[in-house]
Amino acid sequence: MIFITAKFRVLPEHADRWPEISGDFTRATRQEPGCLWFDWSRSVDDPNEYVLVEAFRDDAAGAAHVQSEHFREAQQTLPPYLAETPRIVNTTIPQDDWSLLGEMAVPERG
Repeated sequence: MIFITAKFRVLPEHADRWPEISGDFTRATRQEPGCLWFDWSRSVDDPNEYVLVEAFRDDAAGAAHVQSEHFREAQQTLPPYLAETPRIVNTTIPQDDWSLLGEMAVPERG
């Protein structure tokens, strides 16, 4: 899968509304057949920073994402709300879902 993490520093006056501002893009991306997940989190250290964790099935799904109409629209509509260019880590890994974090295994509760 293609695994991507990106940090978005949002202008302070728009930070509380970022989930709404990016909502159409988020919903459209999640509906792509090759999207495994597309999840936003807000930093606990910087209220103006959001972290996007996303994954796509394979290279073809990643390419379809960046060639989609909603991606092209987001390239135009989202940057005016940002304080800087987002930072990204993009890699291909040989799995198709999250792995368990064995070092923090939770025993069965029953």
